[in-house]
Amino acid sequence: METIKRDLYLNRLIERRENGLIKVITGIRRCGKSYLLFKLYYQYLLDSGVEESRIIRIPLDDDDYGELHDSKRLSSYIKERVTDNDTWYIFLDEVQMCKGFESVLNGLNRRENLDIYVTRSNSKFLSTDVITEFRGRGDEVRGYPLCFSEYVSAYHGDKYDAWMDYFTSSHLYYQYKYHLIM
Repeated sequence: METIKRDLYLNRLIERRENGLIKVITGIRRCGKSYLLFKLYYQYLLDSGVEESRIIRIPLDDDDYGELHDSKRLSSYIKERVTDNDTWYIFLDEVQMCKGFESVLNGLNRRENLDIYVTRSNSKFLSTDVITEFRGRGDEVRGYPLCFSEYVSAYHGDKYDAWMDYFTSSHLYYQYKYHLIM
């Protein structure tokens, strides 16, 4: 599978690296939040010399991590893995699945050697919640579905065919159709 470049969002994460804030990646369902964090940013960190063992990745929507939906267990799980004072990267996907995640993240963020990244769908999380829930310690990166230039960067074939595929298979087609009816 060809990697789709999401350089705009990747660069936003890179700019925020180790800034002392909780990086919160928000966006509608299926816009690529997990892909951005767990694939693109993860690979960036590895390519920049970060050891794989220093990146703690927890996909909370995976039933293998179901016990970590409890905030005390999630906090303990992370703290047990952080074994020294060097920098550790914490990735939490679908953080809202852990009841009481706010206190876990605020507590972890007090540790100067942790760089924390979380994803959360906008359906249950508003931009103003980032400020409220993390008491000024949240830094939002809002993601959107693929734009045409991102889509065509991984498309094999002519750009006109790419446009037709993009337009007819994306939600843009339905939004366009819906607005014509209205």
